[in-house]
Amino acid sequence: MRKLVRGIAKRTLPDALRRQIAYLRQMKSGVTPLAKRECNICQYRGFFMGYGRPFRLDARCPKCRSLERHRLLMLAIDRGEIDQFADERASVLHFAPEPMIEKRLRKRFDNYVTGDLHAKADLVLNIEAIDFDDGRFDIVIADHVLEHVDDVKASAELSRVLRPGGILVCQVPIVEGWETTYENDRVSSGEDRVVHFGQTDHVRYYGADFRDRVAAGGFNLTKEITAEGEDVIRHGLMRGEKVFVFQKT
Repeated sequence: MRKLVRGIAKRTLPDALRRQIAYLRQMKSGVTPLAKRECNICQYRGFFMGYGRPFRLDARCPKCRSLERHRLLMLAIDRGEIDQFADERASVLHFAPEPMIEKRLRKRFDNYVTGDLHAKADLVLNIEAIDFDDGRFDIVIADHVLEHVDDVKASAELSRVLRPGGILVCQVPIVEGWETTYENDRVSSGEDRVVHFGQTDHVRYYGADFRDRVAAGGFNLTKEITAEGEDVIRHGLMRGEKVFVFQKT
């Protein structure tokens, strides 16, 4: 039946209209979920929503609103891949807290506090000048934060507020094929930042030197947890995305 309909359309419809119909079909297929997924944060099972610019299929959980990076981080925590998260007495500072992760971590830790300069959090904190004494925390989490700020100042401050041996857990937009991070002082408008860095309030796109940039603040890179294999398929992760764990020197 489909072949018959297509044959009739080919003989009777103008070429321009047929091309437009073909384009609309292609657009529809480009936003249709590929497969059912499982959210390891809220236990939702089913089709995920697309998200982002450029658009990513199967990226956002429709129940808890988690994205790929959130699910990767919680997988690492729940599987015990970051040893320090096993200590419920650990003192934790979470910058720009994602609601679905914050909910889980508040239950896990007795001493957990969130901070942000603009969005809702326990405290108004500037990551470039953190209003806490030296060596206050065992763990600091900064998920997709460093690309928004002066990361030289931020890395030094994050090291300062950590106790000796404390860890920084972070994720950033990164292109591993680039040797150096892309920054451009001439880019200032939100519109231009979208084109250059992917978002209106981003000021860089990291390359492989991200590790050295953070380490310069007083850290050693101790672990990289990568989205790969069946986890990508099951939980709708972004292939090759990483969680970085740095330890204060």
